[in-house]
Amino acid sequence: MGKIGQANETTARQASEAAARQVADTAARHGADMAARRTADAEARPAAGAPGESAGGADRRQILVGLSTASVYPQNTEAAFRYAAEIGYDGVELMVWAEPASQSIATVQSYARKYDVPVIAIHAPCLLISQRVWGADPAAKLERSVRTAEALGARTVVVHPPFRWQRRYAENFADQVAELEAGSEVVVAVENMFPMRADTLFGRGARSVKRLERRGGPGIGLTAFSPSYDPTDTGFAHYTLDLSHTATAGADPLALAARMGPGLAHLHLADGRGAAHDEHLIPGEGTQPCVELCETLVRTGFTGQAVAEINTQNARTTQARAAMLHRTLAFARLHLNGVTAPTPAIHP
Repeated sequence: MGKIGQANETTARQASEAAARQVADTAARHGADMAARRTADAEARPAAGAPGESAGGADRRQILVGLSTASVYPQNTEAAFRYAAEIGYDGVELMVWAEPASQSIATVQSYARKYDVPVIAIHAPCLLISQRVWGADPAAKLERSVRTAEALGARTVVVHPPFRWQRRYAENFADQVAELEAGSEVVVAVENMFPMRADTLFGRGARSVKRLERRGGPGIGLTAFSPSYDPTDTGFAHYTLDLSHTATAGADPLALAARMGPGLAHLHLADGRGAAHDEHLIPGEGTQPCVELCETLVRTGFTGQAVAEINTQNARTTQARAAMLHRTLAFARLHLNGVTAPTPAIHP
C-alpha cells in the first residue's frame, strides 16, 4: 500500500525510467495461479473490532470503512482526521510519507484523540517518493511499519511488492512478511500494483484508455516490481486489492479477488478507466466493477477493511473535497454496509 494524482504521475515516470535502466526485458504478465496459497489465519487479526460474520456471508454492518490520509492531498494528515470525523468514516489509513506528522506516533495519537477517529491501517513508506522516509533500508521500514501499527492499534499494514532494484529485500520479502505476521497480530497485506506502460509516451489520458480497450490489455511495458506487480504470483497470507491499480493494469478485479481468496484482507476503494496512469477516481466514475466486487465481498464473508483511496487534488475548496469524500463513503456504506450515509455538515 501503493501515489495519488501528481505524486502518482511523478512516481510512475520515475519508476518507468528506473526500471528501464535496470531491466532489458519487457514486463512480466500475470503468472499462472499458484497451486497452493496460504490462507488467512483469523487468529492473526486483532479480536477488538474485528468484523464478524453471519450465516451466508459477512456481517456487513461490521465492515469498517476508512479514509486514506493520502486522499486529502495536498492537505495534511490532520486534515484527513478532521474530514473522517466530520463525514463519518470509521477510521483512517495513515500514509507514512515526507510529512513529519505522518511519521510520528505521538502526533498521530494526538490527532486520533482530538477527532475521536482511530487508525485502522498503516501504509508503509514504500513509494518512490518516500524512499528515504524512516531511512533507506526497506526491510527495516516494513518492520517499523508493523511496530507503528501495534502502537497505534491498527490491525493492517499495507505494503507494495519490492522494486526490482531492491534485490536483497526482494529475495527475503516473502519470508519477512511471514515472520512479521507470525510475531504480531498485525496483518501485512501486500498490494497489487501495475506495469509502467509503454503507451505512456503517446499520452496518459483518454487516448490511453481507448488504446487499452482496443488491445484488451495494457500492452508492452516494464514491471518495476519483483517478481511481479501481481502479489498472487508469489503468494502471501494476506493481500490488499486496489481498484485503481487493476484499471491501470488492465486486470480483472473479480478474478484477482478470487485468486486472493480468504487472504483478501484490505480493499482500496477507488475506480479507474484504464488510463496509463494511476487515476484513483471516485468509485462508480470509472470502468471497474466496484458494485459487483463489493457485493461479492459481502456474499463471501469478507472480514477485512475497506479504505477510500481517491484523488481529490482537483478540488478547489474544502467543501468540494468533502463532497468527493462523502460520495465515496456513501458508495461504500450502500454497497458494503447496506445503509445510507447521512450528509455531513462540513466546516470550511
